[in-house]
Amino acid sequence: MNKQEFTITVYTENQIGLLNRIAIIFSRRKINIESLNTSPSEVEAIHRFTIVINETEEVVRKLCRQIEKQVEVLKAYFNTGEEIVWQELALYKVSTDEIAEKVKVERLLRQYGARAVVIRKDYTIFETTGHREETDRLVQVLEPHGLIEFVRSGRVAIIKDSKGFHEKIKEFEQSEPSEEVVENEFLNQQDEVFTM
Repeated sequence: MNKQEFTITVYTENQIGLLNRIAIIFSRRKINIESLNTSPSEVEAIHRFTIVINETEEVVRKLCRQIEKQVEVLKAYFNTGEEIVWQELALYKVSTDEIAEKVKVERLLRQYGARAVVIRKDYTIFETTGHREETDRLVQVLEPHGLIEFVRSGRVAIIKDSKGFHEKIKEFEQSEPSEEVVENEFLNQQDEVFTM
């Protein structure tokens, strides 16, 4: 069986340490995570993880079953690229003098679907969203013109065939409200706790 790119979507209760427990499942199996994004869902107590890996379908199926065994995991789905709509956010910091002098900025922004989000004397920051190949092309264009820094987000994805997710999440939260997240009780007492 050939490896291919899969996007795993995991819905979890918001609990401290859950990200670590999920990451350990991948590291124990020696599976590299290509992209990881976690964010709150539309329901306050439920978070959504979007994890991208290159693996066989059989391995991904077993992984999802193992992830679902975590107490706070509600459901884990896996999908190929054809079954999702996805984007990544990219930010590009360039020298304002270089870019203003040598590039037709309006044309560049239009061509790559980018926009300026910060313009200062010393640097300008552009933002765009798209697939990895699209954001990489703009890196190649900006490199000769004073690219200072580049950063890309993890993937965000929506499953094409996912009717009723929003309602399911809300129903789950109503039927089984999650416990309040317990913060480390000693966090605000660092000096008293950690002094010798």
